[in-house]
Amino acid sequence: MKKKLGILSLFIFIISLLSAPAAFADTDTFKVGMEAGYPPFNWTQDTNSNGAVQIEGSNQYANGYDVQVSKQIAEKLGKKLVIVKTKWDGLLPALTSKKLDAIVAGMSPTEERKQSINFSNNYYTSHLVIVTNKDGKYKNAKSLNDFKDAKITAQLGTFHYTVIDQIPNVKKQKASSDFSAMRVALQSGVIDGYVAERPEGVTAEKANSKFKMIDFKDNHGFKTSPDDTAIAVGMRKGDMRINTVNDFLATFSENKQQALMDRVIDWQPAPEKEQSFWAQTISIAKANGGQFITAAGMTLFISLIGTVIGTAIGLLIGVFRTTPKATNKVTRAAQKVFGWIVNIYIEVFRGTPMIVQAMVLYYGAAQAFGINMDRTFAALLIVSINTGAYMSEIVRGGIFAVDRGQFEAAQAIGMTHTQTMRKIILPQVLRNILPATGNEFVINIKDTSVLNVISVAELYFQGNTVAQQNYLYFQTFTIICAIYFVLTFTVTRALRLIERKMDGPSSYEIKKVSEVD
Repeated sequence: MKKKLGILSLFIFIISLLSAPAAFADTDTFKVGMEAGYPPFNWTQDTNSNGAVQIEGSNQYANGYDVQVSKQIAEKLGKKLVIVKTKWDGLLPALTSKKLDAIVAGMSPTEERKQSINFSNNYYTSHLVIVTNKDGKYKNAKSLNDFKDAKITAQLGTFHYTVIDQIPNVKKQKASSDFSAMRVALQSGVIDGYVAERPEGVTAEKANSKFKMIDFKDNHGFKTSPDDTAIAVGMRKGDMRINTVNDFLATFSENKQQALMDRVIDWQPAPEKEQSFWAQTISIAKANGGQFITAAGMTLFISLIGTVIGTAIGLLIGVFRTTPKATNKVTRAAQKVFGWIVNIYIEVFRGTPMIVQAMVLYYGAAQAFGINMDRTFAALLIVSINTGAYMSEIVRGGIFAVDRGQFEAAQAIGMTHTQTMRKIILPQVLRNILPATGNEFVINIKDTSVLNVISVAELYFQGNTVAQQNYLYFQTFTIICAIYFVLTFTVTRALRLIERKMDGPSSYEIKKVSEVD
């Protein structure tokens, strides 16, 4: 047991090192958050061509209108620009929790957002369009009335979703988390169109020959307010650097804005040539194989460490729950209080989704307590404590599976509770819970995908990044699906082998020992 605790301590030490960079923030940087998946405002690419900026914690680069504007703002501030790739719904909490210095992500300064953060003057103004299928029912639409009875959606958390109600008899669909999901839904026929800003519509039409942008003329499109169609830089309340940002934007005329937008549209990665499904899939695998392997390694690392630490937590809680009640009143009261804490921990982490736990722990801890964790450390912590809650119940079942007579026999020969658990019970428990532990490991491999909400560069996150570049979502995620299967299948077979080794041979051969002269 001491050896195992030593190994666990080593794991915890290694994980603590991962969080060290967060404790020493670089004040010479200007951290800007964006999706890096909303072209032409921002996208991800493999090289630093056309002035792209490397994404924090990644070997990829971000480029687009927002990136180029951010570079000029950082230069004006005398800071080094750092791009932090962040999910759309994580941008506001990341800014308010001081993980970002600014949001430059095609965000409109709506009244609701102004309650939480401050906005600069506008750095671009656009208008709304609808992206539909080129050969679909609404390909010749000229006004909102032409989209009557159409299934339309928009991105969650944007004003785009609210204006859908202006379409007569529209079949308003559930809001999508990002543009990737909407493009997939449109291409597969799940929806008839989605609301976007004109630059995004131009990009979608250019990248996918099956898409068509419906650009409405005056009085035939959506009615919006100036704040809705404006795009501004979001910064924390009280951050006086917003004055410097506004000084720069005062010199950034509409002509300069349009010239920059036209330029970055031409910079976007060219779409894949028309090929068969499997030819495209193979091409994507060849071009992005290294990134997928690295992301798969991160997924395996997080799930493995999380399962090991979670199992250790479960074993410790299991041992505590079987500890006899102390004779001392103070110690007995402490046992009871700790038991309540353990029960609360188990119920909370078994009763809430991991994706919610990730948001609360990563962003909430920074905002409420000023604890700025590294993403990888946060991911390991989330998976570990979540797994520990489940493993504690699995261990409890494993302990109950051991015959009660073995406890009594150990007690009869004078063994302490600690000796009984270490020498007799836990070795049997480990074998009993091995199948359930393996199952938890496989679940963790798949569930790491929810960590994309805090922008951990695991396998799903990387797959989504590549799909946003090539617009080939089905082909890209076919590869991701295959990698997940290989990981889980390999782990399952390895655990089966360990089980057989622990069980020993099914039969024993008795050999005759010859007499020694």
